[in-house]
Amino acid sequence: MSEDDEQWNDSHRAFLQAFMARSTLTFEQAKPLLAAIQTAHERKETLVEDITEADFTSYINAANTRLSPFDLQIRSTFHQTSRERIYALVNVTSDPIIQLATNYSPDEISFLKRVLDAMFETYNTSRHEVMAINSMQAVRLHKNPESNRRETQNGSATQGSSGQGLKMLEAEKMLKTLVEEGWFEKSKKGFYSLTPKALMELRGWLIETYNDLDDEEDDEERPLRIKQCIACKEIVTVGQRCPKRSCPVRLHDICTQTFFRMQKSRTCPTCKTEWTGNDFVGERAVLSADKQRRRERASCVDSSPINTGEVNENGGDSDDE
Repeated sequence: MSEDDEQWNDSHRAFLQAFMARSTLTFEQAKPLLAAIQTAHERKETLVEDITEADFTSYINAANTRLSPFDLQIRSTFHQTSRERIYALVNVTSDPIIQLATNYSPDEISFLKRVLDAMFETYNTSRHEVMAINSMQAVRLHKNPESNRRETQNGSATQGSSGQGLKMLEAEKMLKTLVEEGWFEKSKKGFYSLTPKALMELRGWLIETYNDLDDEEDDEERPLRIKQCIACKEIVTVGQRCPKRSCPVRLHDICTQTFFRMQKSRTCPTCKTEWTGNDFVGERAVLSADKQRRRERASCVDSSPINTGEVNENGGDSDDE
C-alpha cells in the first residue's frame, strides 16, 4: 500500500462525500461533522470540542490531493460581511457558465446571464456600485430581449432555447434554486447578490466578462467594473469605496480597521482623499442614495411656502400629498 493510500481512508471519503453534498462549509459547521466521522472510524467517541482547525485543514488537504486530477479544489475566502471563512468546492479550469449549463436549460442560463449583466453593468455605475439586484428587477428579466428572439426566428439562438425566455413564475423559481444551491444569497432587504462560493467559482469569468480589456481603449478609460479590495485582494461586491468617483480603491468593511491602522492615516492610499466610510459598494449604495433623496425632499417641503398651489408629478396639488 502506498503512503498516499495510507493517508486516505474511509473517514476522508466520508468527509469528501459530506462536503460535496453541502457545497460549502465553515469550520464551525465542519466540527460536528468531523466528530461524527472520527467517532465512527475510530470506534470511540470524539467530542465536537476535540476537533481542531489543524484536523479540518488535514482533511481539506487530503481531499484536494484526490480532487486535483479532476480539476476540482476546495478553496476558501472570507464572507464579505461576517468575516467567517467559507470553504467551497470549485472547478479550477472550465468555464463556470458551461458547468451550469449541465444543470439548467438554455433559457435558464440566458436568464442567469441577464441577471449577472444587471448586477455588474446596469446596477454597477460610477455613481452607484450596487452589484446586487432586487426581486422585482430580477423577475422583470424573465423574457429574452427582442434581438435574441429575432435571432431565434433566424435559427441562430442557443440550441434548445425557446427564444421566449422564462415565465415570471419560472424566473422566481430559478432565483430560489440559485439561492438554495449556494450561487446567490438574498438579503433582508430583498437584494440578490453572489455568494462567496460564486465569487470564487466565477472570479476569472467575472473579470474577463465585465472588465473591458479592449486594446483599442486607453488604460485610464477602461471600465473596470470588477474591483478588488486593496487590503485582501479579493473581489468587492459589499464594502466601501473611495469618495472620489474616479479612484478605483475599494475596501471590504471587515478590512478597513486593520488597513487604516497599518497605514496610520484614514485617507485613500492612492488619491489621498479623506476616507469617510460613507461611500458604499453593495446594496447600501442604493439604500443610502434613497435615504439622501428623502432628506432632500423633506428639506424642500420644509423650506417651501405653504399653499403655493403647485402641481405635483402625479397631477394633484402639492397640498394633497
